[in-house]
Amino acid sequence: MTLSLTGRVVLITGAASGIGRATALACGAAGAIVAVNHLARADEAAELVALLESRGARAQAFEADVTRSADVTRMVADVERELGPIGALLNNAGIIDDRPFLETTEEHWDRMLNTDLKSVFLMCRAVLPGMVQRGAGVIVNIASDLGVLGREQFAPYCAAKAGVIGLTRSLAREFAPRIRVNAVAPGPVATAMLSTEHMSAEWIEKELDIPQHRFAAPDEIAATVLFLMSDLSRFYCGQVLGPNGGSVMP
Repeated sequence: MTLSLTGRVVLITGAASGIGRATALACGAAGAIVAVNHLARADEAAELVALLESRGARAQAFEADVTRSADVTRMVADVERELGPIGALLNNAGIIDDRPFLETTEEHWDRMLNTDLKSVFLMCRAVLPGMVQRGAGVIVNIASDLGVLGREQFAPYCAAKAGVIGLTRSLAREFAPRIRVNAVAPGPVATAMLSTEHMSAEWIEKELDIPQHRFAAPDEIAATVLFLMSDLSRFYCGQVLGPNGGSVMP
């Protein structure tokens, strides 16, 4: 058995950078047809598509706000019309922010939950009917070690990622055995979203206090996603894999 996605249409949300971009490249290298979702990042998405095509993969960019039901429905229809039936979905789009709980506004809470949790619900709801009809499909959701651990000043983010884990397990039970639903809960990853431009030095220092004492490279997380999308993981159901550098040891 080999790690191959040859001919499979893979839709990746938030694919213009970070984990999404690394996963798109990994899927393309494994033979997948890659649907690159982005929101208002057309140049980065076009650069990624061009890179994938230069490496022999078929790819296309699709702009959509995955927190909006109409956008999601339109995008899924566009992907299947342009590229073919969606065989695998990576719910990767997300945001993170740190602030004291008592300074968390309702607007901030809603934005975090909409982006990091509601989008997963909307995307799954949109792709699952086709997967059910075809009797096959794979969904991988990006959660976080903080969805397991909790962390002060990250209440909305932790709540959203814990919700992703719960949703993953529920869908895995409901749609097995034909459709596999699993999650990846990374520790800190070296992406622009977790740079000093966006996060405090104190937070970064705390995140480095793990046995591996470093941030993961995006392609290390992509490798876990690729495994879960492939037939190598065909007996994995409702699992939460943790490439986290030792931050969580169940």
